[in-house]
Amino acid sequence: MRELTAKPSLAHLEAIAQGAAAAAMGFWRGRLGVEFKADESPVTQADRAVPPEVRRLIAAQFPGDGIYGEEGGRSVGETGALWVIDPIDGTRSFLSGHPMFGFLLTYLAGGQPRLSAVGLPALAEIYLAERGKGAFCRGERLRTSGQTKLSDTILYLQEAEKVWRGHPDLFARLMSTGSTRRMAYDAGAYTLLARGHVDLVIDYDLQPYDYLAVSLLVEEAGGVMTDWRGGRLSMGEGIATVAAATPELHAAALALIHGA
Repeated sequence: MRELTAKPSLAHLEAIAQGAAAAAMGFWRGRLGVEFKADESPVTQADRAVPPEVRRLIAAQFPGDGIYGEEGGRSVGETGALWVIDPIDGTRSFLSGHPMFGFLLTYLAGGQPRLSAVGLPALAEIYLAERGKGAFCRGERLRTSGQTKLSDTILYLQEAEKVWRGHPDLFARLMSTGSTRRMAYDAGAYTLLARGHVDLVIDYDLQPYDYLAVSLLVEEAGGVMTDWRGGRLSMGEGIATVAAATPELHAAALALIHGA
């Protein structure tokens, strides 16, 4: 295994996110060719066009690193480091003109997420997180809300129809949980959690490129994010997740999920 030739920084991730945003915005609210995958998730021209630009930017600076993305598959690399990309997280938002779609990028070393970027191109926002050093947007350090009471929670439910089909009893419980509920599909909910505007995000049927970047952002803002069993997130597929502002709220959410 080749030694790392360069160590990335948040500045590198921010520059890559800016490049991805420029590529995505070239398609924003334009005419999009939309296809549907076997799992019924949509894919657009932007989903196809952004990854080559991102891969080019990474390869130019870190040529020995592996790259894994929703579009374009996985290249192993020679250093052991891995970049994980989701070019358009929230394609349903993107194709319907809603501005909360995102760009997700995670840098892993030693198999662990070390750096992440969550870009919201339509809002010109880039959220950055570094393991052990915090989460930031435009230089401002982010903190979760500190909410501990499930009854007072502002809840976002992602992929709601999948939860409804697979876990109707849980869906019914979630629909009467907290003070405010919204349904969504994209990375924007996690940026709101990291900023303290949302307290709890329940998500379903995720791949590593969906959750790695946002999980580091949430954790570095002071929150907790695990799978529905309370397990640490790694590189699993089809994962259901719970992200909460505090450990107390996270524990209460897990109890709710399991009907306790």
